Amino acid sequence: MQVEALDHINIITGDLDGTADFYASLLGLERRDAPPPLTPQTATWMFDSAGRAIIHINSLDCVRAYDREITPGALTGALHHVALRLTGYEETKARLDARGAGYQENVVEAIGLRQIFTADPNNVLLELNFFGE
Repeated sequence: MQVEALDHINIITGDLDGTADFYASLLGLERRDAPPPLTPQTATWMFDSAGRAIIHINSLDCVRAYDREITPGALTGALHHVALRLTGYEETKARLDARGAGYQENVVEAIGLRQIFTADPNNVLLELNFFGE
């Protein structure tokens, strides 16, 4: 098992368009629709020049695979989770099981993605992403 990269950040907001415009204008990121089952009305992804979706922006009413209470605008409240791209899906689950850690799995078939959501000891939500596994 090995972490390959920081995958993206997820921001939950009451102003989807304004937030996307901010990242587009400040960082030069390209706004694109998120993959199904997300909709353009509730989610947008911001892509870097290499075609990586590094910032995911969700509306307050966007359905999330792992949902928890957030407070947009509060100190770090809009930061929902940190996502890491990994390899070794089964080994990661085994390590979580060995620690007795709780986790939730999700699959986004449209992009060949398997996910594990778990919290760190500080209750920071981690989204562990495994493409093609």
